Amino acid sequence: MIRRSVTVLAFGLALLSAPVLAQDAKPAEAAAPATAAPAPAPAMSAVVNMDPAVDPDNVLALDLSNGGRVLIRLMPSWAPGHVDRVKTLTREGFYNGVVFHRVIDGFMAQTGDPTGTGQGGSKLPDLKAEFNYMPHVRGTVSMARTNEPDSANSQFFIVFYPRFALDHRYTNFGRVIAGMAQVDAIERGEPPANPTRIVQASLLSEGKAPPVLAAPVATPAISAEMLNNSNSN
Repeated sequence: MIRRSVTVLAFGLALLSAPVLAQDAKPAEAAAPATAAPAPAPAMSAVVNMDPAVDPDNVLALDLSNGGRVLIRLMPSWAPGHVDRVKTLTREGFYNGVVFHRVIDGFMAQTGDPTGTGQGGSKLPDLKAEFNYMPHVRGTVSMARTNEPDSANSQFFIVFYPRFALDHRYTNFGRVIAGMAQVDAIERGEPPANPTRIVQASLLSEGKAPPVLAAPVATPAISAEMLNNSNSN
């Protein structure tokens, strides 16, 4: 008799507990789907394509007054805003005739200021910094700025030798892929006595040929006869 009572009691408890289990399970089935995780940002590659024929719209050509052409691979994957700014100014002819106003031997050559003083820039607003982990190696092209991170505008510099102290502090947006010897030949000085100029800046996709530079006027050699016929005392 006791065993039967225990069995009936257990059966009754099972019936009472069944709806509770169903209620517990129901909210789980009706729960809102979890928010999808944001897609990861595309990986930033340090590989620089050295072939100027590939993606010529992102190859900046600087024809310098020292007679050489420098090709710079622009890297929008590193700094899209800065690359877009340089391309915009290049298409407008902004850099044509601009000098390298600050050139420090063993460090870098800076340009992009139409006043030639280092204090000027374009009429466009300053850029938000796009610091990245790309190292400042020989041939790196990086944006100049003031002490304020978001103050880059039009000035940029080309690094002669590795300067890793600049990493994460200046926006690295490109690399020289041809004509580094012409960069090395840029006149030194702060400012240089006879500064090297950007005669023409263009994107390789524009197909502009290097401008023909005027040949320097040769100074005639002074002969003994010329001195003998001089009217001076």
